[in-house]
Amino acid sequence: MSNYIQDRITQIRFQLPDTVRLIAVTKTVPAEVIRIAYAAGIRDFGENRVQEAATKQAELQDLPDITWHFIGHLQSNKAKKALELFQWIHSVDNLTIAQRLNQLATQLSVKPHVCLQVKILPDPNKSGWHIPQLLEDLPSLNSYQNLQCQGLMTIPPLGLDEFQTLEVFNKTRQLAQEINDQKWSNIYLEQLSMGMSGDYLLAVKAGATMVRLGTILFGARPS
Repeated sequence: MSNYIQDRITQIRFQLPDTVRLIAVTKTVPAEVIRIAYAAGIRDFGENRVQEAATKQAELQDLPDITWHFIGHLQSNKAKKALELFQWIHSVDNLTIAQRLNQLATQLSVKPHVCLQVKILPDPNKSGWHIPQLLEDLPSLNSYQNLQCQGLMTIPPLGLDEFQTLEVFNKTRQLAQEINDQKWSNIYLEQLSMGMSGDYLLAVKAGATMVRLGTILFGARPS
C-alpha cells in the first residue's frame, strides 16, 4: 500500500505543471494512509464530511503544515465546524450558505478561502450556481468581507465524452475571466478547482489550478 501510493503520487506529479495544486481526497481514507501521502510530499487534503475530517485531524495534530480543503456539499448546521476545521471551502454553492459563512466567519475572526461552485450544464445530481444566478448574486457576494472569494469549482455531469468535459472546464475558466473583468473589490477568481481522478488531465488542459484526486491515489473506496 505504501509503495503504491507513493508511486502514484510521483507519477501524477510528473504529469502536473508546477502551477497545479494536487489535493488528495481522503474520504473514507484512514489517518495512517494520509500519513503515507504526507510522507510522499502531499500537504493538501480534501474531505467531504465535516465529522469525518474532525476525527482525522485530531489524529494528525502532529502534522501542522497540512492545508485542509472541504469539497463536499456543506449544510448550514455544519458551517461553523467547517470554518473551524478547514482553510479552504470549495463548495460554496448558493447565496444562503455564503451569507451564513460570512456571518460565522465574523464571529470566529477567520477569513476562509472559498471557491464558488458552478453548474455549467444542468445537472440535478449536483449543487451549485447556474451561471445567470451567480452573475446576479455577485454584488451580494462582493459585500461579504470575511469570505475570500478566490476561485470557481465545478464538477461535470456524468456521461459526457472528453470533448464535452473539456468544454465544461473551458467555460468555467471563461466564466472566471468574465467575472474578474468586472473588477469587483472583494472577488478575484484566480483559482479553478476542477478535475478529479477520471478527468483531471482535461481539467489541467483547460487551466485548472487545483485538482481533487482520490481513487487514482488510494484505490477504489469501499462500497
